[in-house]
Amino acid sequence: MLDHSSIKGRLVAAAMALAAERPWREVDLADIAAKAGVNLVDVRNAFASKGAVLAAFVRMVDDAVLARPPQRAADQSKRDALFEVIMSRFDVLGPYKSALRSIAKSWSAEPQAMCAVAQSQGWMLRAAGIRADGIEGQVRSTGLAALYASVYRTWLNDDDPGQAKTMAALDRQLKRGEQASQKFDSAVSRLCGVAKSVCDAVQPRRKPETGSDDQRMPEPPPSGAAGPAPAT
Repeated sequence: MLDHSSIKGRLVAAAMALAAERPWREVDLADIAAKAGVNLVDVRNAFASKGAVLAAFVRMVDDAVLARPPQRAADQSKRDALFEVIMSRFDVLGPYKSALRSIAKSWSAEPQAMCAVAQSQGWMLRAAGIRADGIEGQVRSTGLAALYASVYRTWLNDDDPGQAKTMAALDRQLKRGEQASQKFDSAVSRLCGVAKSVCDAVQPRRKPETGSDDQRMPEPPPSGAAGPAPAT
């Protein structure tokens, strides 16, 4: 997954290798540079912090997952499709589990890394064939981020090669998420209906234009001509 031919790839690989060897908090950018066999100038040009290194790792995981062709049946539900995508992500992360455990134990809120993780959720939704754009997409992405974080913690401590605990936790969380999504979609639909009704109610009525045919006064008949017949 990691491109060892590029400086960024080598630095990310070095960072993950060091995290697997010792606590992540004890690793700094100079250690990563030495492990990768590059100088500090290359590190500075590539990454400004350890958080930036983690953000690059997250994006590389995204690329590996998105590059896998979707294997969805025509009648597969979106929940099942998302299940497959997330489990595929855990498969990609598998070789780095020791490093990720070390990082999780000494995790600090790195803005760049957290932003990368948040952006990943939208791409995982798209990979499952679920819309992730607009306000609704942002809400789905936020919900998936919370769901993924919960299952991720289970995965970190799941040493079963079959990942039974992880799959059970993911299935359970996706069912809850599906129910929440259905309620959200229903609420949005009702809100849109109410908004349309309000707009229709406050829309001003158009007054006929002055001088239109139906408002023009009839011209008087010529002198000496008979007027209209009286109603009988």
